[in-house]
Amino acid sequence: MTYIWLTLASIIGWFVSTLAGGGSSFLLMPIVGFFLGAIAIAPIITIGAIIGNAERAVAYRQKINWTVICWELPGAIVGGCLGAFMLTQIPVRWLSFLVGLFLLISGINLILKNQEKSFTVPAWYFLPAGFIYSFLSGIIGSMGPLLAPFYLNYGLEKEELLGTQAVNRIVVHIFKAITYAVFGNLTLPYLGYGILIGIAAFPGNWLGHLVLEKISPQLFRQLVITFVIFSGVFLLWEQRSLLIL
Repeated sequence: MTYIWLTLASIIGWFVSTLAGGGSSFLLMPIVGFFLGAIAIAPIITIGAIIGNAERAVAYRQKINWTVICWELPGAIVGGCLGAFMLTQIPVRWLSFLVGLFLLISGINLILKNQEKSFTVPAWYFLPAGFIYSFLSGIIGSMGPLLAPFYLNYGLEKEELLGTQAVNRIVVHIFKAITYAVFGNLTLPYLGYGILIGIAAFPGNWLGHLVLEKISPQLFRQLVITFVIFSGVFLLWEQRSLLIL
């Protein structure tokens, strides 16, 4: 039964993430956590993300923005390894809460300003942004659309955003997986589950691509913003107990 639920969650998650600019992990995280425990979330989703993003990077290879990648990858690699190392060292509840707050504020800001860009993002911003994203991702498992506001404000659209994001995440997740393995967090059963959800990402990506071709850049932007806000609310709700005195 676990295999069926993980497969269905992966297909749906990757389909949604194609249209929303990322975030497949938000459907997978609770399923993995429910069936396999919280400690399994990060390594399993990391392995699945390597495979799913590899397929997506190949599909959108002609749209990849290499300038963004060159700036983002150095910080992302260091952040991913450090975050993976810190996985069992620090509590993550306040980190999730702060990320949720950032996503919610960013999404609302994009709506209220109702402009092509709500804040200016030069290419070098992706160096520290990549580090922060990957560090938190290494600890929690994934940060979903945390970088979506940066990609949108830099000017990436549709296939360009998806392809660029996919290449960065492949490299980061590979380094995270190595770090998990070195410190004993990536077991053979976890590897198997990760491969399963990675293979299940293929039909999700394919279905998402069919729909993506038929929607406008404006609608894509609206979908991304909606998912950013949803992700923020989801993370805040998950950590609502922090606000209860």
